[in-house]
Amino acid sequence: MGSQISKQLEKRKAISTEKKALVDLGGSSGETYPGSDYRPSDRKNWMAGLNPEKLHINQIVWPGTHDSATNKIGIPMITRPFAQCQSLSIYRQLCVGTRVLDVRVQEDRRVCHGILTTYSVDVVIQELKKFLSETQSEIVILEIRTEFGHDDPPEFDKYLEEQLGEYLIHQDDNVFGKTIAELLPKRVICVWKPRKSPAPKHGSPLWSAGYLKDNWIDTDLPSTKFESNMKHLSEQPPVSSRKFFYRVENTVTPQADNPIVCVKPVTNRIHGYARLFITQCVSKGCADKLQIFSTDFIDEDFVEACVGLTQARVEGKA
Repeated sequence: MGSQISKQLEKRKAISTEKKALVDLGGSSGETYPGSDYRPSDRKNWMAGLNPEKLHINQIVWPGTHDSATNKIGIPMITRPFAQCQSLSIYRQLCVGTRVLDVRVQEDRRVCHGILTTYSVDVVIQELKKFLSETQSEIVILEIRTEFGHDDPPEFDKYLEEQLGEYLIHQDDNVFGKTIAELLPKRVICVWKPRKSPAPKHGSPLWSAGYLKDNWIDTDLPSTKFESNMKHLSEQPPVSSRKFFYRVENTVTPQADNPIVCVKPVTNRIHGYARLFITQCVSKGCADKLQIFSTDFIDEDFVEACVGLTQARVEGKA
């Protein structure tokens, strides 16, 4: 019993130290970078506002959500706080400015996060299509994967092609160098990551797992995650020469050895430091490598932080 209490005290001290490290870093370097003062007039149509004929796919800093379809997961006030990573629906996330969705499914096509489930993936598709019908120039990356420990939904690739066929941008390395205008009216890059089923082939309507990479670090320590994100990002090729999407996630994750296991209070340890991360990218010379930037509980400021750097790239200022 005494050893457990000692471990908890050490863990709380480590968390406090790491939170202070980010506060001190922000105080010493600030949060100013090219485009940091830019505010899109219409977040629902922010890509259109940056001129689709000028905006290249590899210039975009894509605001993304982690575990996107968890707004109604589990039982409210009972299991939901342990798995909910977003409070907004898929449609509302897209209207706020999210352009990368991370969706996990199980055998019956229900969205899940670990052992907890929520609505059918049909809801995700319907809300995505509603958003696409209300906009004209917004490109969305939809990543769908089979959750760990589950089997792939039967014939899921055919389902995705049937549901999104008119919008799908086919798997092609040349897409990265194209402008949004050159891809329209196609609007969705759908990355399908099955666990056992065959991966999508080159040229198919769906994109394979190798086109969306990241280096996930499972920790609840904010400075540790921040520094790991920076290290792995610095090792990537610049977006101008990269033929895959690379994601950095501004999140930390509840751990079993800590009494705080609800998502929101844990991820809040790093949530407010998105602009600081971009500032540090610029300071350390790796801002040209930042591409997909995702978060739990996305908000307007997070979107604007990403859109601002995108705008600076379009204007040749970053």
